[in-house]
Amino acid sequence: MGLFRSSELLGIAEETLEFILSASEQTHPNEYMGFLRADSASRLDLDRDGKVITDILIIPGTESGPTSASVKEMMKPNDVSSVGSVHSHPNGVLRPSDADLQTFTSGEVHIIVGAPYGRDDWQAFDNQGQPTELDVLDVALPDDEFFELTQEGLEDEHLEQSRGDTDEDTNSGGFLSWFR
Repeated sequence: MGLFRSSELLGIAEETLEFILSASEQTHPNEYMGFLRADSASRLDLDRDGKVITDILIIPGTESGPTSASVKEMMKPNDVSSVGSVHSHPNGVLRPSDADLQTFTSGEVHIIVGAPYGRDDWQAFDNQGQPTELDVLDVALPDDEFFELTQEGLEDEHLEQSRGDTDEDTNSGGFLSWFR
């Protein structure tokens, strides 16, 4: 991958859209809110340059009610994978309010999901609040292993330590090594 990549937003992963619809339905009658993050198309084995929305970042401390959702400004993500926002309208209206338009200032795309949260109950918007097309792509999402802490893994490491199988010179510095 070269230094300069295409920043074209190709669409949203189908699995990510399904997550948004489900999360919006689960938080009903309150609004759901999150931030959209994208991965490069090449990481998703697409034969095109660009980005695909693959993740939703939920900010701790997000406040949500039946008519609004808010997050502290300083908590908004500010990284290259951040491409916009998503929130639900429990009333089903798929157009941005004046308050929504004020939050559309950063990012490339903003999604509003409306009750009853079916497959067609969403719309993407640009920064000016104009409807925009966002393709739904059937891609396999990468299985990122942020923390691979399983009970089995912890028990195996504990067993190795109790048998003396680990050597300080060859220790890989696993999770339990922090407690030595």
